Amino acid sequence: MIGKRKWVIAEGYIPPDDPSKPRDMISHETACILNATPREAHVRITIFFADRNPAGPYLVTVPAERTLHLRFNDLKDPETIPKGTDYSSLLESDVPVVVQHTRLDGRASNNALLSTIAYGEL
Repeated sequence: MIGKRKWVIAEGYIPPDDPSKPRDMISHETACILNATPREAHVRITIFFADRNPAGPYLVTVPAERTLHLRFNDLKDPETIPKGTDYSSLLESDVPVVVQHTRLDGRASNNALLSTIAYGEL
């Protein structure tokens, strides 16, 4: 099986942006989750902050042999992740998955994009 069950994205920040822009141009953070297994993946996400208790768990499902590009901006339950705030995230899955982190900063006319593989173990 390809992947791991625990992933950490140590760098997280959702830039504040104009919500009237088209969705694909609004600044966002994304966890790209690949589930290459024949079973659906149940992923539990915990968000850590510098100055307060963690938020979560956020629960998402990635169908078998599928990918999910999960925008952290869209996480609402149990709470939204505040924009303009540093955070880190822990993703725990019941089957091995692969996680990549991507951020689009669309605040300026020249958009900035960064992407990296998260840190995984187990």
